[in-house]
Amino acid sequence: MLDQTYSDTLQFECETGNYHTFCPISCVAWLYQKIEDSFFLVVGTKTCGYFLQNALGVMIFAEPRYAMAELEEGDISAQLNDYQELKRLCLQIKKDRNPSVIVWIGTCTTEIIKMDLEGIAPRLEVELGIPIVVARANGLDYAFTQGEDTVLAAMVHRCPEQKEIDKAPLGHQTLSPLPKSIVPKSQERVSAAPMNPLSAPSLHPPLVLFGSLPSTVASQLNLELQKQGIQVTGWLPSQAYADLPVLGKEVYVCGVNPFLSRTATTLMRRRRCKLIGAPFPIGPDGTRVWIEKICSVLGIEPIGLKEREEKVWSSLEDYLKLLRGKSVFFMGDNLLEVSLARFLTRCGMIVYEIGIPYMDRRFQAAELALLQQTCDDMGVPMPRIVEKPDNYNQIQRIRELQPDLAITGMAHANPLEARGINTKWSVEFTFAQIHGFTNARDILELVTRPLRRNENLQQFSLIPFIKG
Repeated sequence: MLDQTYSDTLQFECETGNYHTFCPISCVAWLYQKIEDSFFLVVGTKTCGYFLQNALGVMIFAEPRYAMAELEEGDISAQLNDYQELKRLCLQIKKDRNPSVIVWIGTCTTEIIKMDLEGIAPRLEVELGIPIVVARANGLDYAFTQGEDTVLAAMVHRCPEQKEIDKAPLGHQTLSPLPKSIVPKSQERVSAAPMNPLSAPSLHPPLVLFGSLPSTVASQLNLELQKQGIQVTGWLPSQAYADLPVLGKEVYVCGVNPFLSRTATTLMRRRRCKLIGAPFPIGPDGTRVWIEKICSVLGIEPIGLKEREEKVWSSLEDYLKLLRGKSVFFMGDNLLEVSLARFLTRCGMIVYEIGIPYMDRRFQAAELALLQQTCDDMGVPMPRIVEKPDNYNQIQRIRELQPDLAITGMAHANPLEARGINTKWSVEFTFAQIHGFTNARDILELVTRPLRRNENLQQFSLIPFIKG
């Protein structure tokens, strides 16, 4: 059976076409915290409200910066005026919270009843004087983390336009700092500071990174690039709506998460940005290659990256001892599966299957190439990559393969545990800090926890029970 599963080349399969994933409106959980002056309004039914209340776990008295616009029978049967109802809610939001931007999140119901959110938003925006961004994060069309993708793709259109800059050849550009009118305040403060290698004006084209990461992790990646002489012009999303990055045909963009293919496409087609196709900075191997690719495109020679990677690997040896020779099976949930599989292969694990809800092979081309190279370097066959996997078929394969660990959605964790399969919730990797050199330990802590737990339980079962 294993011979039929493995191959020396990339194998792609597609099964049912259903998305067996967490709901994409859960992107509100991390985006409202990242964009600090925003307010997210989810337009949906009671089911959406119950999901948000349980998944996000924030009490009403905490006054989070998100809310539900609950659709009732009158809305669905078109007896109520959508414009007037949304206007009433947004006026209340403006009065109570006064955000810099309101983000409307469309759900499955708004898709089914064909609610014209994109038509209502511009009129209401003019009337209220607050930007309103519309993102359709419905579970009919999108998988779990693609909710963030739709929000960022919508925000691309709100980024300021880049002015004309010097068109000297790459590597010979004598770019002065961007005009003061389009330089973010944070960059103004840096350029006003005493000159040093980490704060000098950049001699390369503008670089914008896209993907929502905790501020500490974003700062770590900024610092890693600064060590190579690369200044990050901005992030999408930014912490403040007014600090959205400047975009244009001279701007290079690079993603930090594999589920942002729509955002990448919008940046290239609508704003004419130049996409840097790189693996994603997950694990020390992925982070090194990510930085090397950015350096290569910007004409900069990377310094000390291999030594940095080797130092990180040596610090992880206590975890690697637990993982070498173990097998893992990805059922598919958050679109991080290929990057995590590549990292775990490098850790010495055998990956039987990579289930993934959606695969954009162009956007993940560099990651797939690194996965294949990693398998070759480690002397293991390539795993199967199954897009939109059928969970019933997957469970049959898990029963036959008996992996040491299954990384799965919450719905299948307990049934698999009952059948003797160690499991880890894939949603935990979405909310954990897994990017960059320094956070590789956090990934391995999550992966090894069920293995360590079961080893401890087995040791405990050997201790004779003494009645006291």
